[in-house]
Amino acid sequence: MSWVEAIFLLLGAIAVVSAVLVVSTPHLVHAALWLVVTLGAVAGIYLVLAAEFVAWVQVLIYVGAVVVLLLFALMLTRAPTGPQPDLTVARAAPAAFVGLLVTVLLGATVVAGFQDVRIDLDQVVVGSAEVTGDTIFRRWVLPFEVLSVLLLAALVGAIVLSRLRGLDELDDREPLDHREGD
Repeated sequence: MSWVEAIFLLLGAIAVVSAVLVVSTPHLVHAALWLVVTLGAVAGIYLVLAAEFVAWVQVLIYVGAVVVLLLFALMLTRAPTGPQPDLTVARAAPAAFVGLLVTVLLGATVVAGFQDVRIDLDQVVVGSAEVTGDTIFRRWVLPFEVLSVLLLAALVGAIVLSRLRGLDELDDREPLDHREGD
């Protein structure tokens, strides 16, 4: 085994372990921080595969923007950030089963979908920004735009929820002229 394969396996193991910790920790903020580790390990895997542009996009967009957006939404909605008592092993077992089932189905779909694909690696420019941009903005432009609209909707939803909670807190307070002891 070469050192490149060893680094690839180490980064893969880090990504898998931290991904399990993302969904198994009872703290929401800890889950977001484990997500940073997972996405960073995936960026490292891209670097090992000589896809430098994709690796830096992973770091800038996912680690830098999506996780910050997630933490921002947690703060705006005033979600509880401490341990959640309702996250127990009894509730995690069905979720783990569904996650395993989805993993098997997605793996079978990918294997079946790429079964007959043959790639001539001599003609592929690995990690090129030109090839990546051409692929994203010609073949995958619709999913790319749908994802951007989804992220915008999540941000607007977080702002609306924080405003509604703020208005509810204002309504619950007693008016100043009806307080006792004045």
